[in-house]
Amino acid sequence: MFSFKLRPLFFPQTVTENFANVIHGLNASHLTDLVIQRSKRMILDTLGVGLLGTSTDVFHKVTQYSKVHSMDFDDTWHPATHPSGAVLPALFALSEVLPQKQKFSGLDMLLAFNVGIEVQGRLMRFSNEASNVPKRRFDYRPKTDPYCQARYTFCPTGCPIPVMKDEDVIEVYRLQAPVWEFKYGDLLGHLNIMHDAVGFKSSLTGKNYTMEWYELFQLGNCTFPHLRPDRDAPFWCNQGAACFYEGIDDVHWKENGTLVLVTTISGTMFNQMAKWVQCDNETGIYYETWTVRASPDKHAVVWFESYECSKFILRTYQKLADLGAVFNKIQTNYTSITLFTGEPIYLGNETSIFGPLGNKTVAAAIRDFYYLFKPHQSVEEFFLNVLKIVDQVVLNHQFYLFYNLEYWLLPMKSPYIKITYEEIPLPNEDYT
Repeated sequence: MFSFKLRPLFFPQTVTENFANVIHGLNASHLTDLVIQRSKRMILDTLGVGLLGTSTDVFHKVTQYSKVHSMDFDDTWHPATHPSGAVLPALFALSEVLPQKQKFSGLDMLLAFNVGIEVQGRLMRFSNEASNVPKRRFDYRPKTDPYCQARYTFCPTGCPIPVMKDEDVIEVYRLQAPVWEFKYGDLLGHLNIMHDAVGFKSSLTGKNYTMEWYELFQLGNCTFPHLRPDRDAPFWCNQGAACFYEGIDDVHWKENGTLVLVTTISGTMFNQMAKWVQCDNETGIYYETWTVRASPDKHAVVWFESYECSKFILRTYQKLADLGAVFNKIQTNYTSITLFTGEPIYLGNETSIFGPLGNKTVAAAIRDFYYLFKPHQSVEEFFLNVLKIVDQVVLNHQFYLFYNLEYWLLPMKSPYIKITYEEIPLPNEDYT
């Protein structure tokens, strides 16, 4: 078949090369006044607690071991925990064996110290222990850019979550139906591509409510960005949000999907859940289509979790369980679109890649990749780009992921992509 080569890539392909690239590029001018001040504090802190430790009884019991690291007698800094415990002793040992004729300044020492801290942090990022990168939370939800437009209005009948009476008994329903059923009927249901929601029914008022979480600007905008001529970086319209509205469309959920009672809760528990929903909705704001795993094996490393409708429902169920809800024994399956890849390669954020001092080669490669997924293509252009996508992902084993406002290169491997419909049990199911 024809091969459509994109721009050549010139960035580190291994962890070692990434470290070497960073270390080689750092110099004393990168040390800000704040970094210098904190570095001095960390070094003095380590020396201070190390000296203090020599006067304790436990010190005499571990004299054959590390004096500074004994009984945690080193600095503790969030989120690096104990950075100086590993870096500072090595730095002092290295300084003793360097040629005496070569003079180094205190600034050189601080630079070496910070290089060690940076390597330590990157090592954690690249390690298997840090493989499942947590979805980033934010302090607030930013306003959406007017450029982002939705074909279908988000949450058109939405309403505030009501305050229930404490003594109310509220039935909680699992709701699931094929994605885009309003347009394609049950077509995507045959592929197990399902949308999830949760329903509530108040016994005191008899009113029903539906709650779901989905894209503000449709799935395509959340999965791939726009390439705007007035911007160097790809432009994302990828916010998602919770939608709460009165009523449950029984026909919609029952005809091709699921509407089933999973638990009952009190009005008090509902009101507590409502407060949690508001917080969750304001801090978890970006939709993520892909789950990224090392292989289809059940116990394979999960590099990145998706963040979409089903994950919101799972979080809601778990919150209700934490509040005391007991769930029925019901099998619950959820759709996942999974990419399979080797260890992801961190590339940087928008500024470090597309900014004035960014990596132009990486920036061009990312833009070229996303160009293949642009909307409003002609039929001829669409099929040509499909061939290019196969060439890029399957033959060249490359996929670019945008996650937590950062870009990653995924070294793709077989079976590359898979849609699964797997069981995820309800929390603390009642098996009695």
